Amino acid sequence: MKLSWKRLAFATGIGWGGCILVIGLMNLMWPPYGVTVLDLARSVYPGYAGMAGFGGVIVGTVYGLVDGAIAGAIFAWLYNVAGRFGADASMDPLPATPPVVPRDLDAM
Repeated sequence: MKLSWKRLAFATGIGWGGCILVIGLMNLMWPPYGVTVLDLARSVYPGYAGMAGFGGVIVGTVYGLVDGAIAGAIFAWLYNVAGRFGADASMDPLPATPPVVPRDLDAM
């Protein structure tokens, strides 16, 4: 089975960007919420100030979208490369059964 790198990049980008967005908005409402996660993001993303208001939340969200998309694409690529080396006939799914053809009950 092969992973689509575009779809996984999109999904992980939306997921991680959404997490940063939600945590940032929650932190604006309740300042102690998510401080550890936002400090971690601040240490990784250059130019991101952490808890600097709504503009900081938007910047963090964009960083999360890009970072998540890159991570998802790399993961899908690695998965697909590793799948080429580990192909084993015993891992194939069971062969498909022939379709069931309904019998004509009026002919009986």
